[in-house]
Amino acid sequence: MSRPPVAAGESVVIVGAGQAGTLTAEALRGAGHTGAITLLGDEPCGPYHRPPLSKAWLAGELSDAQLMLRAPQMLEKKQIALRTGVRVLGLDRARQLVHLDDGSALPYAGLVLATGAAPRTLALPGAQAPNVLALRSRDDAGRMAAALERCAAAGLPVAVIGGGFIGLEVAATARKKGLRVTVLEAAPRLLGRVLAPLLSDWFAALHRGHGVELVLDARIERIATEGEGGEAVAVQLADGRRLPCGLVVLGVGVSANDALAREAGLACEGGIVVDACARTADPRIVAAGDCTARRLADGGLLRLESVHNATEQAKSAAAALLGQERPFTATPWFWSDQYERKLQMAGLSAGADAWVLRGELGGAAFSVCHYRADRLVAVDSVNDARTHLLARKLLDAGVSPTAAQAADTGLDLGGLLAR
Repeated sequence: MSRPPVAAGESVVIVGAGQAGTLTAEALRGAGHTGAITLLGDEPCGPYHRPPLSKAWLAGELSDAQLMLRAPQMLEKKQIALRTGVRVLGLDRARQLVHLDDGSALPYAGLVLATGAAPRTLALPGAQAPNVLALRSRDDAGRMAAALERCAAAGLPVAVIGGGFIGLEVAATARKKGLRVTVLEAAPRLLGRVLAPLLSDWFAALHRGHGVELVLDARIERIATEGEGGEAVAVQLADGRRLPCGLVVLGVGVSANDALAREAGLACEGGIVVDACARTADPRIVAAGDCTARRLADGGLLRLESVHNATEQAKSAAAALLGQERPFTATPWFWSDQYERKLQMAGLSAGADAWVLRGELGGAAFSVCHYRADRLVAVDSVNDARTHLLARKLLDAGVSPTAAQAADTGLDLGGLLAR
């Protein structure tokens, strides 16, 4: 039997103290690894849950303690050394060293890159104004919460640039606080990359019904600023419209933080390229979470930004360092909370050529089932948790109900699994 990349007593360094990094550390301990594990985070706080930042935490419905992913004492009990406020400047693969911004270097036998992703910016005049904010970290969310309070006190509207999940979740949160909100989307529909037109239109109606003004096919000329601080006061559109605001939220997507890996000579294509077991081309280096792009069997690349992906890749990464095969190929799933509605997505609908509705579009719960060449490939569910869970099981098992079966709410789809 060949020697695993990391022996039981050797040290592992994990760059990134988010979901993927933290769970990789715990998976290593759970698998019996006895060597030192050091978890490096560039934020001043320990690991926390990111999904609530645009929703419950931003709305003030969740405390810092509830946001915490793992308390420092829990990590200490597992002999995982957490170092916060640390930036990694570079990797020396030949000498197996991680260079830190304090001038020191950490040796490693195994290295985990869980560096996450960073919000994209816009090359617009005025985009650097102090009240033009993106949302990725807890500090970002803190600044945004304070800005929302200032807007509420001054009676100023909020402009959200980007009609994706983050933008729409922040818009919903701002409306719940009573603020006037305009969402500007460059595409002709909301969530165009991930949803079928039917659901895009449904979400547009949902937000309009809650008082959000939507500007689709938006062409932004600049963000107008005023005063000594150069604060944003309006979004100027190319058609001459000027939308006053006290806060501009940038929700135009994220880019993988793959610079460290790229500079170290690892393959990167829109993310750190890994296989199904989270391995890079260097046997001592694995990667997990939003920073990765997984190479598929057909040679293509799949990049997923989700808690599910981070969780499962973390387990695969830990196994790979210990010389075990644990491929992660399960059906991806995602969710988004907007107002009283929960969207749950199973599978990937890109490339689907047909869809069928299960339930009533205007009802309390419904699902949209997507097909490619008469095979079920994805299901998007709104307040329909049972169908979502069944869809994940069906897709994992490779069982495809016919379109007629999927549309029949009187048919228990779970019965197809038993067959």
